Amino acid sequence: MYRIGKEEIEEVRKVIKSGQLFRVGEASSGHLGECDLFEQEWSEKIGSEYSLLMCGGGTAALVCALAGIGVGPGDEVIVPAYTWLATATSVLTVGGIPVLAEVDETMALDPADFERKIGPNTKAVIPVHMVGRPANLEAIVRIARKHNLKVVEDSCQMIGGTFKGKRTGTWGDAGAFSFNWFKIISCGEGGALVTDDREIYEIASIYSDSGSAFRPKACELQVPIFVAQQYRADEVMAAIMRVQMKRLDGILADLRRARKRFEEEAKAVPGIRVAPSNDPDGDCGVVMTLQFDDEKRARAFVDVCPLQGWLGIDHGKHVYTNWTPLLEKRIMHHPDMNPFNFPQNQGLRMDYSEEACPKTLELLRRTFFISMNPEWTEDEIKSGSSALKGALSKV
Repeated sequence: MYRIGKEEIEEVRKVIKSGQLFRVGEASSGHLGECDLFEQEWSEKIGSEYSLLMCGGGTAALVCALAGIGVGPGDEVIVPAYTWLATATSVLTVGGIPVLAEVDETMALDPADFERKIGPNTKAVIPVHMVGRPANLEAIVRIARKHNLKVVEDSCQMIGGTFKGKRTGTWGDAGAFSFNWFKIISCGEGGALVTDDREIYEIASIYSDSGSAFRPKACELQVPIFVAQQYRADEVMAAIMRVQMKRLDGILADLRRARKRFEEEAKAVPGIRVAPSNDPDGDCGVVMTLQFDDEKRARAFVDVCPLQGWLGIDHGKHVYTNWTPLLEKRIMHHPDMNPFNFPQNQGLRMDYSEEACPKTLELLRRTFFISMNPEWTEDEIKSGSSALKGALSKV
């Protein structure tokens, strides 16, 4: 989260004063309808027909999206090897098996390797827009349609960004966003699903609310109601997010302003390479990304970098070889509920070794991410980018 203040406090105060914190209620009883309003406004902001706010973060949104497209036992879903582990584990939550694919130098899913990894049991693909950088959605969606695969976008780290002028999250069949504390806008936790497909929306709605049968809108659903999980949002979350949404464009503008200045300074140093982007203008500007010729030179820069940042391989949470529960295939609380043990999944691809995606690991060893700050003044950007240029000159 970058910005929060008195506006959010005031909107939360209104909800508490109303006494109506549950997302379902009657206006005649003082219910403010914050969840419904957020979903309407988010659809307008992102450009989708339907939105669904939920607790449980982007993980819940991914799970509901995968349920919405019908992923289950016997299905494989292709995911990039550089991402947060929930991209892969969400597939397991609905009974499928995640299959790893390489990223390319943009640090997003490599379209060529995605196509190579398609097998007879592949049901879908999840392109991930890591650290605010868009995947090559045009190529990925084209390949997916060619092979009759569904596309679920993991836009959890790219809230509000675009690819070729269209918001990420809206290129595929469904998109997932995260609003936890570490994201561009936040209510502490929570997430959202977006889609233009009514059936996906209905399945996701039912999946996210175990009490769906008792809601006023139950009569509008065409999908038979089933019992699933509990990811229902509340009015306090929605009230915060409605204010955060208004802050989004300003945050992105300030992040992008900083990133562009830092990239200009870095490019002025001979031999220094700024990582390629699938869409520099749509990039959220969360980070400025450098790629070195090898790990030795990258680590030399780590020692002299004057700014907050990290070498990709050192950020263990997003490196698949550190996803211990997945590597050891310890899923769910009971072995009979572990998708790796399902009879329908026997024979599916379950390789998560270092040999599965060596190119991704090699890229992470020589790719350095520098965090941008939307609160930097022009003077701070100038001095910071100058310090960066000096540090790069040393390596």
